[in-house]
Amino acid sequence: MEPTQARVDLIEPAEIEAIVASHNRQPRALIAILQDIQGKYRYLPREALEQAAEMLRIPMTQVYGVATFYKAFHLKPRGRHTIKVCMGTACHVSGAPLLLERIAQELKVEPGGTTPDRKFSLEEVRCVGCCGLAPVVVVDEEFHGKLRHDRVRRLLRSYA
Repeated sequence: MEPTQARVDLIEPAEIEAIVASHNRQPRALIAILQDIQGKYRYLPREALEQAAEMLRIPMTQVYGVATFYKAFHLKPRGRHTIKVCMGTACHVSGAPLLLERIAQELKVEPGGTTPDRKFSLEEVRCVGCCGLAPVVVVDEEFHGKLRHDRVRRLLRSYA
């Protein structure tokens, strides 16, 4: 595991306290607080959720309910890079299933999963709105259009 990655796993109570305090300890700011926590750790660690619930004086079930309701929140550790393979109609008919399969093989991870070294998380998404560039793969916020399966390895290396 990389030294920077090990740091991500350490939940510092003072950091969670600062995040909650920055929102004036208001329960109505729960979504923003969860966004900030996830921004810091790339997922919502249980310890952080428990501390936030305690500081906001709301039940953990309420915090967990919000965290699981919104698809944008993740309860499991995420990779440093998120790879989204568009499976919208244009991308699908242009070869996206083959791209997804190839990326999964290269990373040795299934869609929805994260590599053991936490470098990559792989997601299958419905549409990224770039049909003219099909098939499209988005790595973090960078779009890679008209991607061919034989260029997957080079793309992954550029982020490793």
